[in-house]
Amino acid sequence: MSGGNRIRWQSVARCHVGLVRETNEDAYLDRPERGLWAVADGMGGHEAGDLASASVVAALDALPQCDRPSDRVTAAREALQRVNRELRGEALRREVPLIGSTVVALLDCGNYCAYLWAGDSRLYLYRGRRLKLLTRDHSQLEELKARGEYSAEEAAAAQNLITRAVGAVDAFELDGGGVPVADGDIFLLCSDGLTNHVGDDDIAAALASSDCRVAADTLLDLALKGGGRDNISIVVVRADDPYGSDLTVLNPAL
Repeated sequence: MSGGNRIRWQSVARCHVGLVRETNEDAYLDRPERGLWAVADGMGGHEAGDLASASVVAALDALPQCDRPSDRVTAAREALQRVNRELRGEALRREVPLIGSTVVALLDCGNYCAYLWAGDSRLYLYRGRRLKLLTRDHSQLEELKARGEYSAEEAAAAQNLITRAVGAVDAFELDGGGVPVADGDIFLLCSDGLTNHVGDDDIAAALASSDCRVAADTLLDLALKGGGRDNISIVVVRADDPYGSDLTVLNPAL
């Protein structure tokens, strides 16, 4: 439990290089005791992608304890802006066009969770047997969908082309949101190595187990069976509120 609230957190993370790539450029953060989780998917070629995702995760892991939820979110934003500047500088030093990383982060803020993201790493919420995508991919494919009309050729060309990432541009923007936390909520943070191979129905079925370890192992297995063409990162987070359900029962003697 973090921040003095009554929510008890448990989580399980899995990170796999996949079946095709030799290097794992994904990184994750799994800190249930601090109410802090993240997934980062690096890009920029050999070693550079590793550096980018590791830098994102390290910056979030170093966040200070904050009394106010708004301060915690502000600190996370500032940390990622610092990483953006550092990665831009490193790309210049190496004389390469890009060293960057997607990011999706989830932060416990008392009776609600805040989240931040850039790129196509995703955050889902499974509640009441329904799966909801909380983030929206920053990708060319998503922009085509928003436009409403596009060809199959355009969709194929836009596949896996992201429009926002830490380290991609000097003027870096993060999107964010918040959601109240309820007893039994399950969050999933993941890289596109999962979602490129596993659809929403299968994701929902895996999370329905309500067991973080079972869900994480099932999702990883599905991604590998689906081809495993990319690195795969999965963080499954469960919220338990011991006072969130009506525990009062009628005395049968009455």
